[in-house]
Amino acid sequence: MGSQVMHLSSPRRRNPVSRWLAADTLQGIQRQRALLGYLFLAPTIIGLLLFIVGPMLGSLALSFYKWNVFRPPEFIGFANFERLFADPRVFTGFKNTFILVVMTVTILEVVAFLLALLVNRLASRTLSTFFRTAYFLPVLLSGASVAVTLGYMFHKDFGVINYYLGFLGIEKIPWLNSSDWVLIAVSLTTVWRNLGFTFIIYLGGISSLPTEVLEAAEVDGAQGWRKITKIVLPLLSPTILFATVTDIIKMLQFFDEPFIMTRGGPGDASRTAVMLLYESGFGNLEFGYGSAIALVLFIVILAVTAFQFVMSRRWVFYR
Repeated sequence: MGSQVMHLSSPRRRNPVSRWLAADTLQGIQRQRALLGYLFLAPTIIGLLLFIVGPMLGSLALSFYKWNVFRPPEFIGFANFERLFADPRVFTGFKNTFILVVMTVTILEVVAFLLALLVNRLASRTLSTFFRTAYFLPVLLSGASVAVTLGYMFHKDFGVINYYLGFLGIEKIPWLNSSDWVLIAVSLTTVWRNLGFTFIIYLGGISSLPTEVLEAAEVDGAQGWRKITKIVLPLLSPTILFATVTDIIKMLQFFDEPFIMTRGGPGDASRTAVMLLYESGFGNLEFGYGSAIALVLFIVILAVTAFQFVMSRRWVFYR
């Protein structure tokens, strides 16, 4: 009787062979899952290596060479970078790029935020859908088509913009022929094309704000501009960071609009860093020098983005 009780109360001992088989089966399942995950990731990893990492490393190596396709590459060390920092056109190109970035991103963020506030307050779902679609449609257009169309609109003599400004008694403005106006015209063209993307980002951020916080603020007397500055903007700060970072990275690579509308003119008044890169590499066949410009531009973009994230610790609030 005692032996039966001891037999019933003692834990069942598993065969060592069965334990080994169970562990081996579990490891096999984990290996299969890991292999399946790698297979799903393989296209992305291969594309990243072939089309991003590979060209970046190739451009880095090429920046230390002199090569024009017709002759074998010649190693020249830092000569391309010495030429770059002594070239006044490179300084002008980067200066124009920074001016365009400041103008364009400032207008983009302010106008997109205000439009998102207005559309979010619309009670009619039909009107809200119409405005979302209307503002986003230009994003789907190619940069070339937008630049050609807006280039005609900004034309001094027969452009529709100067035509309507004439009704206000304003003389014809040489938008694309004056160094004082050309960057403004290029900036406004870029704003029109990219406004919808930033608008959708802000609209999504505003729509996801906690309604209980907004209602509590209204009960406490926060209305109008006070509500926007004290409640909405702090809650929306992560969205603002994302929008500004993506817009600045995009605008630091200005190319389509100034290249098609002005070819960098008049003179070098609208020539950007990417245009210099393109002209050096594909116009003059100086691929080493073009790669050096690309590397400097990459470092600038990386530094500006890092600076934004460092400074964001002071004004971005995560809830």
